[in-house]
Amino acid sequence: MGCPAEDARLATEVLLEADLRGVDSHGVARLSGYVRLWEAGRINVTPQMRLVHETPSTATVDGDSGLGLVIAPRAMAIAMEKARQVGTGWVSVKNSNHFGIAGYHAMQALAADMIGMAMTNASPLVAPTHAVDRMLGTNPIAVAVPAKEQPPFVADFATAAAANGKLEILQRKEKKAPAGWLQTAEGLRSVNANELKAGGALLPLGSDKTHGSHKGYALASIVDIFSAVLSGANYGPWVPPFVSFLPLSENPVGEGIGHFLGAMRIDAFRPADEFKQHMDNWITTFRQANVKKGEKKVLIPGDPEREMTEERLQQGIPLLPPVVRDLQELGQKFGLSL
Repeated sequence: MGCPAEDARLATEVLLEADLRGVDSHGVARLSGYVRLWEAGRINVTPQMRLVHETPSTATVDGDSGLGLVIAPRAMAIAMEKARQVGTGWVSVKNSNHFGIAGYHAMQALAADMIGMAMTNASPLVAPTHAVDRMLGTNPIAVAVPAKEQPPFVADFATAAAANGKLEILQRKEKKAPAGWLQTAEGLRSVNANELKAGGALLPLGSDKTHGSHKGYALASIVDIFSAVLSGANYGPWVPPFVSFLPLSENPVGEGIGHFLGAMRIDAFRPADEFKQHMDNWITTFRQANVKKGEKKVLIPGDPEREMTEERLQQGIPLLPPVVRDLQELGQKFGLSL
C-alpha cells in the first residue's frame, strides 16, 4: 500500500499478535478491510503524526488519518515517556483508524514496570439500553499489569455483549450467534449472525437491563468520551464505519476515530518490586479459589490468550477458508505469492 517499511512491520506485528493470542477476528482476517479503506482514500499510509496539545503528563495527538495499528503504538510510546518523566502519562488520539486489539497497546507498558491502559471507540453497531438505534461501538478496554514470577494480568474486553469480529467469524462458519448478542431493527432478540446487515444492532455487555446492560452501556460511553470527546475525534453515531462501502457522516463532529492510552509507573505509587510481589500473591490466591463442579480451574485475565500464544507458536495459526481466499485475492492484487 506504500507504508514505510517500519510502519508495515509494526502493523504486521499488531495483527499477528492478535492471531497468536487467539483473537482471530482482529488478526490477518482484517487485512483486506484495511486495504479497502486505503483504496477508499480513508487511510493515509504516510501520516505525519503530531502533538496538538500537551502538558507534562498529557497529550492530544492528531494521527493524520494513519493506520491505527501504527498510530496507537506511537501514542502509547508518548504516554510511557511522560510516565517516565512525571509518573503517569495519558494520551488522547484523534484522526486515526481501527487499531487492532487493545491489549497489544496496553501490554507495551509491561516491560517498563508500568501499568498500561488502552481503549478506542469504533463503528456504531451497539444500541444503548432501551434503544434500537446504533449509537456506540464495541469500544474495548484493555489494562495490563505486571507481576514478578507470575505472568501479567491482562484484561482486554469489548464493552458490547460480543465484538463484531466474533460475528464475522460466525458468518464465515455459517453459524448462529448466541442468544443475547443481537437484536433486530425493531429491538427483538435475534440469533442471526447477519442481523447487522438487516439493520439490527449488537447489545451492550449484559445483554438486557435485568442482566446489567446499562453497565455495559456506561462502560462503552466512558470509552467514547475519553477516546473522542476528549481528543476531538468523532463520537457516538458519527464514528466512521470500518467497512469501506458505508458512507462517512455528512456532518462529522470530529476527525476520524479516537483512542485513549495511558501508562502509570508503578514506583510512582509504591516500590515496583513490592507491588509485583503482591501481584503474584493476588494472582496465586485467585488461582487457588475453589472451582464449581465441572470446571477445571480459575483463570486470571490474560490466561486464555497466553495459553493460546504458547500453543500457536508451536502448532501455527489456523486460518478459515474465507480468510485464505482473502489473502489469495490480496496477493493477486499486489502481485505477491501467498
